Amino acid sequence: MPELPDVIVYIEALEARIAGHRLNRVRVLNPFLLRTADPPIGAAEGRLVKSLRRIGKRIVIALEDDLFLVLHLMIAGRLRWSDKPAKPPGRIGLAVFEFDSGTLILTEAGTRRRASLHLAAGEAALASFDAGGLDALSSDLAAFAQRLKSENHTLKRALTDPHLFSGIGNAYSDEILHRARLSPVALTSRLDAGQTARLYQATREILTQWTEHLRQDAAGGFPEKVTAFREGMAVHGRFGEPCPVCGSPVQRIVFAENETDYCARCQTDGKILADRSLSRLLKSSWPRNLDELE
Repeated sequence: MPELPDVIVYIEALEARIAGHRLNRVRVLNPFLLRTADPPIGAAEGRLVKSLRRIGKRIVIALEDDLFLVLHLMIAGRLRWSDKPAKPPGRIGLAVFEFDSGTLILTEAGTRRRASLHLAAGEAALASFDAGGLDALSSDLAAFAQRLKSENHTLKRALTDPHLFSGIGNAYSDEILHRARLSPVALTSRLDAGQTARLYQATREILTQWTEHLRQDAAGGFPEKVTAFREGMAVHGRFGEPCPVCGSPVQRIVFAENETDYCARCQTDGKILADRSLSRLLKSSWPRNLDELE
């Protein structure tokens, strides 16, 4: 799922291409994409783009007359840009936005249709999409600590809860926790002041560094390789590969469609966290620490 760094770079690329330009036509190719009927999507046509902004992991295109196109890419949604009129790519094409400066195409891989498009009228309607998560890049340590401990969750859940923090998902939470040297299953209520400060610093560093990395990777072009698994990540998507800090094999917890990757040596004092499916299968044979694994 595109997270804060990916969404920021998408927005910067769109600002350079559509801000101040007119949206001539919107073609919704899949009926499951559009989640609003009032105002009708046709009301967006013919209007100038005033600005772009981010709400969590959503991309907001602000139009004339207080109308807002709200795009949520979810897991497999992606954006493509063409300076010329372009046809959508077969079954994965969900919508086409034709501007006087070029064509924006929304796609979604796979068969599930989770990406969404809303058209909101007015700031009050737009505000309903804001889950209230704190922006870690613009907050101080005190505000971060207060929000972190406002509810008692595991660190992994807290970082990825849009009601607590804005724009952080599965991939960057893994990277943040590895940088902070904290267990993904540690409880927020049990963090001391030093650990909280470390998590705050790691959150800001990871989000800032990856935003700059993706910005440089795009090199002024439109982002084309938006993925949750990137070369240079420390643990996310690197199960079984050596941790870049200590060399121990990266471990993982799999639950439903989500995967948490971590380094047992750096984050959990060598303890291998129980994976629900595998530990249930292996039972007493499930390794408890790195020494047993080796």
